Amino acid sequence: MEKVNKKILIAYFSWDGNTKTIAQKIQSQIEGDLFEIRCAKPYSSNYQTVLKEAKREQKERVSPQLATHVENMNEYDIIILGYPNWWGTIPMPIVSFLEEYDFSGKTILPFCSHGGGGLGRSVSDITKLVPNARVGSGLAIHYSGGSDLDSKIKKWLEENIQ
Repeated sequence: MEKVNKKILIAYFSWDGNTKTIAQKIQSQIEGDLFEIRCAKPYSSNYQTVLKEAKREQKERVSPQLATHVENMNEYDIIILGYPNWWGTIPMPIVSFLEEYDFSGKTILPFCSHGGGGLGRSVSDITKLVPNARVGSGLAIHYSGGSDLDSKIKKWLEENIQ
């Protein structure tokens, strides 16, 4: 992909590593700063426990405190935002991230890893949280993406970044 004249942040939240792998693949194709969204209180490493934690947070609309923060968000034009699909939408740490900054005039390009739910309602939920930003089309990657991950990312970037 040819060089883009915009400053790009690739921000992601990853519980099991799939979303992190995808974010790293995106960074390998486009110049951008990689940023991991991490919670002050990490989720359990036990799958069943994290399911309960995530479901409770979404039901109660609990936005967890974040341990990582972007110091210079105003410098970025495009935020490529990655997350796992939890219960059909974005995990609550993504809500915390989106509520922390002013995204007015920025472009947000969402991507998610999923086990079968695709993007769910995540793109519309992101759009509601950042009404003054442009939210591009999302990219849904099944688990960690498989052998055609690089070509899917390339096509998505070409369609969404000018």
